[in-house]
Amino acid sequence: MNSEKHISSNRRRWLWYLYDVGNSSYAAVVILAIYAAYFKGHVVGGVEGSRLWGVSVGIAMLVVAVISPVLGVIADYTGQKKRFLGYFTALSVACTALLYFVQKGDILLGMVLFILAEIGYRGGQVFYNSLLPEVAEQEEIGRVSGNGWAIGLMGGIVCLFIVLALVTLNEGTWFVRFSLVITAIYFAVFASPLLVWFQEQGGEKKILPGENIFSIAFTRLRHTFQSVRDHREFIKYIVAFLIYNDGILMAINFAAIFGAVMFGLDQQQIILFMILIQFTSVIGAYISGWIADKRSGKASLVIFLLLMIVSVVGLFVVETVAGFFVIGGVAGLALSSVQAVSRAMVGTLAPPGQSAEFYGFFAVAGRTSSFIGPTIYGFVAAEAALFFEAQGDQASFLWFRLLEGGAPFAEQLGQRVAILPVILFLVVGLLLLLSVNERKARQSATTPVSS
Repeated sequence: MNSEKHISSNRRRWLWYLYDVGNSSYAAVVILAIYAAYFKGHVVGGVEGSRLWGVSVGIAMLVVAVISPVLGVIADYTGQKKRFLGYFTALSVACTALLYFVQKGDILLGMVLFILAEIGYRGGQVFYNSLLPEVAEQEEIGRVSGNGWAIGLMGGIVCLFIVLALVTLNEGTWFVRFSLVITAIYFAVFASPLLVWFQEQGGEKKILPGENIFSIAFTRLRHTFQSVRDHREFIKYIVAFLIYNDGILMAINFAAIFGAVMFGLDQQQIILFMILIQFTSVIGAYISGWIADKRSGKASLVIFLLLMIVSVVGLFVVETVAGFFVIGGVAGLALSSVQAVSRAMVGTLAPPGQSAEFYGFFAVAGRTSSFIGPTIYGFVAAEAALFFEAQGDQASFLWFRLLEGGAPFAEQLGQRVAILPVILFLVVGLLLLLSVNERKARQSATTPVSS
């Protein structure tokens, strides 16, 4: 009997892992390696590309921030997390494939399709993350979350190699655009096993006369906020997460653009850079999960946030392509580690039966952070570039000089200035995290919801 239960548990876990393979291919290709640089450099062009990319990411995050808590409550109450995950996955897959039709000057189309694809991707994560307590015991959550992230990243690397071969062997933007269709197919293939075969635990609850699913959702959401308010250490953790997550997501969303502007990296070089980041992220995800289980989630977060701060400071001063690649490898160790452990911490601290609600609250913080961060980066990079451009030949910033092969000097300086808010958010978030008492937070997770 125990053997059968173990096999069933492993099967459910691998279905959960495989979804992350498809999920990570979207992040690797659309956000990191291909579409960000293509939109900024080819569809829009110039400093305005950075601003509009930040606006696009921000709008998507804001929409998800508004809808995800309500959807999370609905999914928890009806026992249909998987169904909602399927809806959002379908939206992301379809719109990723439709990005094929975005060409030079199609700014509005490029923004709308990306925003919809991003809403599908980010919204789906609310329901995917809320399944974590169903595939791992509480003491395993850190390790299982890290493993899922690592396996997903390896799948992302495979997709990047497929795209690299396509772009390297063929010239022109057609193949760049077609790589987005391949990514959509890849995402759909690896997401399907979870959506078809995974059996959720728990069933639909009876709706009383005079109620409907939306009224119940808002009532439970109000109770969730009351419950979360009672979990003081969890609130402190969420505030810290909101701030340091800004820094993480700014770095993720603008890494390809930074490389293209500063060093003139072409599409193949950007893909290789992202493969490096994905590879070191696999290592980081395993290590962070091990540290979280052996010591604590907070200890793991502190270690990798410090590593991330060192990497971003290095990014601010780097002046060579080789240095940029080295910093990318180090940052990769930290990026996914911080995200995986942050996700696992919510599953650990959420009261039993309220995983989707607490992940919905987690999503509000994360998506609000995502809205603020990339928007700030895009505007700072664009406005600083325009400021330095107005100075003409007299433009200067600290000791920095023009890097050959990159964008105009003013645009390079704009990217360097935009790195400063990234450092600020990471440092402030780390300082707030240090004040969180994780042991007390775990104990409060067993406290009944206040009425």
